[in-house]
Amino acid sequence: MTRTRTDPAATAPAVSPEPARDPTRREILRGAGVASGALVGGAALAACSAGGGATSDGTGADSASGGVVAVADVPVGGAVSATIDGQEALVTQPVEGEIHAFSAICTHQGCTVLPGDGDLACPCHGSRYALTDAAVLAGPAPKPLPEIPVTVDGGDVVPSS
Repeated sequence: MTRTRTDPAATAPAVSPEPARDPTRREILRGAGVASGALVGGAALAACSAGGGATSDGTGADSASGGVVAVADVPVGGAVSATIDGQEALVTQPVEGEIHAFSAICTHQGCTVLPGDGDLACPCHGSRYALTDAAVLAGPAPKPLPEIPVTVDGGDVVPSS
């Protein structure tokens, strides 16, 4: 029996383009965040957009006066989204007069954490953080959110110098 060698390239099927795939949940959430930047919407949507932070009523932080956010806009037992020195942040007031600020970037996979119901909540995978010290209350986040040093000056929460 005689075998003949053929050129593998000549017998290989043509390579078709990569088949279309459905977008991932993260791509959909990111797209919604980008699209929401054009809308005048609630705090959760405004917090995902580029630009200034958002207070609980979606009006945004008062950057004209130099304040990140007015203390009066931070609910006791809650938080608001803000921008501190160009960084997405969450300003919390666990009890009246006690103000903290933390990075809004989840320590799990970098999603934007939002004010939750008595905590800070990552919408991507369900991580939850404490208002007082951003300790992990529920995973999969591996560590707390980094703290951002702030002070209160004339009723505004401002970055510490």
